Amino acid sequence: MRDGARHLYVHLPFCASRCGYCDFVTVVGHADLHQAYVDALLGELAFEQHLLAPELESIYLGGGTPTLTAPAELERLLAALPPAHEVTVEANPETVTPSLAALLSRNGVDRVSIGAQSFNTALLDVLDRRARPDDVRLAMQRLRDAGIDNRSLDLIYGIPGQTPADLARDLDEALGLEPEHISAYELEAKPGTRFTHAHGAELLRQADELESYIEHVVERLTAAGYRWYETANFCRRSDRAGGRDLRTRHNLGYWLGHDYLGLGVGAVSTIENRRWRNAPSIHRYVAAHSRGARPDRELEVLSASDRATERVMLGLRLDEPLPLADLGDVVDGAALDRLAQGGLAVHREASVTLTPRGRLLGGGVTARLLA
Repeated sequence: MRDGARHLYVHLPFCASRCGYCDFVTVVGHADLHQAYVDALLGELAFEQHLLAPELESIYLGGGTPTLTAPAELERLLAALPPAHEVTVEANPETVTPSLAALLSRNGVDRVSIGAQSFNTALLDVLDRRARPDDVRLAMQRLRDAGIDNRSLDLIYGIPGQTPADLARDLDEALGLEPEHISAYELEAKPGTRFTHAHGAELLRQADELESYIEHVVERLTAAGYRWYETANFCRRSDRAGGRDLRTRHNLGYWLGHDYLGLGVGAVSTIENRRWRNAPSIHRYVAAHSRGARPDRELEVLSASDRATERVMLGLRLDEPLPLADLGDVVDGAALDRLAQGGLAVHREASVTLTPRGRLLGGGVTARLLA
């Protein structure tokens, strides 16, 4: 850890409803717990402050729907957090009112990630999303009016009923809003959920289309001047963004294997060779604070090999070279040579980078590299 973790994640679990495909730790309702939950977050921060570096690179408020938190409590939380070079808040479009955008801006939030998912109302209904396309457009404008000029849009592809033409229209709609950053994720529906029961056959059909979908996403967004810097993430190229590097600093910390501290129910922290996850019960989380104790958590000890393996799996998602030093024996040298010969990787003496084709194949290529 050296001087401390430079990345801080804060989990705000409150949601108006639960989307069928979601497997994050969320809480529907319970507005009565907002104040007690923020108290507990700040109590946990006080316990763990010593694990943070004096100067943070990023803070990320995720959820749940962080912007559904009562405004007074959200403002109290933001005002109490340490300063950081980048402060991101996730938001559902329908929650971004002019007053909410102003609240975020005056409390140091300089980046907002909007969960658009799709601009097709029928597909939004499949996903159980309440926001409509006009809500996304209004949210983007309100953030800009409040002075927040680093705005990210989340899109999902592989939705039951989605066609290639639907995806193309979603990309066109997103680009028309000129976001600084776009995240495009394939739909991951967990087995056994009500979503897979309702859409199982269509999900299997969509699985056969996913490779062509991501190829189209990459082609369309890179042609529009976005850098494909991570498997599912695109930002405006610096030459089109006034020289700004618009990659998300927080997620880069994860992909580069940096230490991070997570606060809140279900939050994960990784500090040196230890990883812990807070229990997923909001009542247990709040109760621990009322006792003046740390929240209940599960601890995992990570070996050097564990950290190196994760470094390969995450680092190869990026468009920049992965240094091979300090990775020990986790990379299969012979497999690396074969992948390089097959045009899926570029192997230089001290680093490896996947080619665009290798990145499209993703996890399968990485798995072949791991010894």
